[in-house]
Amino acid sequence: MAPANPDLPRFGLLNINKPSGPTSHDVVSAVRRGTGERRVGHAGTLDPLAEGVLVLALGKATRLLEYLAGSDKRYRAEVRLGIATDTYDIEGEVVAERPAPGDLTPDTIRDVLRSRFSGEILQKPPVYSALKVGGKAAYARARAGEEVALQPRPVTVHAVDLLKLASPDLTLEVHCGPGTYVRSLAHDLGQALGPGATLTGLTRMASGDFRLEDAVPLDALQAAFADGTWPQHLLPADLALDGTPQVLLDEAGYEDLRNGRRIPAQAASAGLARAYAPDGRFVAVLVGDPEGGAWRPKKVFV
Repeated sequence: MAPANPDLPRFGLLNINKPSGPTSHDVVSAVRRGTGERRVGHAGTLDPLAEGVLVLALGKATRLLEYLAGSDKRYRAEVRLGIATDTYDIEGEVVAERPAPGDLTPDTIRDVLRSRFSGEILQKPPVYSALKVGGKAAYARARAGEEVALQPRPVTVHAVDLLKLASPDLTLEVHCGPGTYVRSLAHDLGQALGPGATLTGLTRMASGDFRLEDAVPLDALQAAFADGTWPQHLLPADLALDGTPQVLLDEAGYEDLRNGRRIPAQAASAGLARAYAPDGRFVAVLVGDPEGGAWRPKKVFV
């Protein structure tokens, strides 16, 4: 791999198509090596089994990850009935097996999905997850033989549908809010249907506005690291706040921003906005104060 060029830009986002196998941290490490930028983070982990959209932020753009992590996700999930594992996916240890019922119909499955797994639901995360328990990842405690008790928590499933049934396998399409575990959904669906179930494959089709069809495959990105062309895949950092108002600062407003002062504006609205310098560069996240007639700097990148 060619040495990282210090003159290349390192403030932006990468939409990567992660293959099944590597962890999200493996991908982050590869991007750190390839770009020479140590500040790299992802906007929502994918299990090693899973593939698809993994959005990474580089440099100061890591300060925008909170907005990306809170976006909706879309998945295509492969589920096998009649088997349950301790990890809720096929890579775990089998804890129960029973035959899938032969009379299970698509209509039955769709009725269960609509009645029990749509809208705001309570979901218990998998014990083998990265959630922290007493400052330590739950999966690390579980692998050490500790008893791990995770409490159910509310998550939002906007839509879940059965795409295909070829018993004992079925394919689901899931549109959900942040924090939803598709592994748990597969496990819980198996319990609701009777024979148990586990996740056999998962593809993240979209994370917010970042779609799989626009993602760069990891091997193609690594080739671009080698020949120095990887910046062509770097996306503007302000896409993390796509859809929020844009504020083009004049010279006085830009000076106020650089000095941490409020920026007077008669048209300031409530909520977040993106600020741009007079030359068009994205330079800050602002918070509106309509009553005070001003924008307040929240995250400044200059």
